[in-house]
Amino acid sequence: MATLREGGFLISMIKQLSGRIFDRLLKKAGIEDLNNAQGRIMFALWKEDRVPIRRLAQTTALGKTTLSSMLERMEQAGHIERIADTADKRSTLVALSAGSKSMMDKYQEVSEDMLFLFYEGLTEDEVNRFEATLRHILANLNRYEEENK
Repeated sequence: MATLREGGFLISMIKQLSGRIFDRLLKKAGIEDLNNAQGRIMFALWKEDRVPIRRLAQTTALGKTTLSSMLERMEQAGHIERIADTADKRSTLVALSAGSKSMMDKYQEVSEDMLFLFYEGLTEDEVNRFEATLRHILANLNRYEEENK
């Protein structure tokens, strides 16, 4: 009989639990109006600001419909702004607001707290192998999605 594998189930449980913990840590740090998914958008924009919505969807792995509704709420809260791309009239760029740029340090501290929780008790080599495995799984899933659109 084949061994029952739990990888997907464990990843799903880790995602749910880490999301709840991350939300609590954000609130504790005074970042109360962002949830963990919106934080993922902010993180992507802190790495590269003023990006087309299509690229932001790819970077965050969020569907366009989900991303659009999140961007709407984030724009209303004053975290981002959507602006017309002067180089491509069909494209809209997403940019950070001035206030969101100043939030980056607090968010980074929360991210570091989460990394500590994730990797506590693991060696550097174990972390490197784990992350390489996750990148491999992600590439498999991305390839499947591209081939089966």
